[in-house]
Amino acid sequence: MSSLLHRPALLPVVLFAGFAAVPLVATALEQPFWIAFFARILIYAMAASALNLALGYGGLVSFGHALFMGLGSYAVALPALHGIANGWVHLALCVGGSALVALAVGAISLRTSGMAFIMITLAFAQMGYFLFVSLKQYGGDDGLPVASTSQFGGFDLGSTLTLYVTALVALALVTWWMAKLRASPFGMALRGARQNARRINAIGLQARRLQLVAFVISGAICGLSGLLLANLNAFVSPSSLTWTVSGELIVMVVLGGIGTVLGPVIGALVFLGLEEWLKALTQHWMIIFGPLIVLMALVGRRGIVGLLDRWPRAPAGPASAAAPVATPPAASAATPGTATKGGL
Repeated sequence: MSSLLHRPALLPVVLFAGFAAVPLVATALEQPFWIAFFARILIYAMAASALNLALGYGGLVSFGHALFMGLGSYAVALPALHGIANGWVHLALCVGGSALVALAVGAISLRTSGMAFIMITLAFAQMGYFLFVSLKQYGGDDGLPVASTSQFGGFDLGSTLTLYVTALVALALVTWWMAKLRASPFGMALRGARQNARRINAIGLQARRLQLVAFVISGAICGLSGLLLANLNAFVSPSSLTWTVSGELIVMVVLGGIGTVLGPVIGALVFLGLEEWLKALTQHWMIIFGPLIVLMALVGRRGIVGLLDRWPRAPAGPASAAAPVATPPAASAATPGTATKGGL
């Protein structure tokens, strides 16, 4: 079994097949809570995958991605309060608004780098937080119930099962697209800009422009996850824009594996699953949760995906054992580099 899970092509199949089985298992066990809980995992996995595009591929440590999730949530709640339940309107406001704000934030923040970039993205997220806190007519700090969930004709995201299926399909598409983007010329240039921006600029590709495009796409996908979260909770609050939410997304990416395709998905699953399990054990769960996350980060520096890459393979047969001897020197030299980068 371990040798099967080690194969990069099979791991996403097993992972998403498990997600697809959740509603069936939850219904059989008469535990509808698990559908809502795993829907939350799928939504945060999508947001973490969006952040991974900026952080893992582009090297942009953003503490402001909670801003885009919050904007996506309010893109549902505010129109619904005024009687607009059309899901396509919500979707357009969510993706368009998040992308425009990400463009403005990225254009300003990318004039800096390192710690300054982190602090500027954090400042923008806090500005968004205080903006929504100040809107007393829309609930202010108390938040705002979603008057009407997003409706796409006869397709209503107010149903937990419908929302779960939608989130699963959306996450599968985002994960597939991230895998394609990672291997595309844009993805390789973006990862090159993370490693050496001067060299990318020298060949005429403009590293800052590549990072800005990645930041805008990342913000738009994060906004989409906010739309789904608002429909799941039927409630929005300025607390969704705080820096702690951005920090949780970063932890999910680091925990799963920075720059990998499946890392954010696995990181969200482990992070939220472990949190829920510890909450059921003790009210002092944070005392255990923090050191566990630190320990996991120290043990697997490339995250859980890195640990899976190093998972021992099944013993090879005589024919397989002889294969490395016949491998050309050039191919054998390239193998370690490929394993180090990890495409999962």
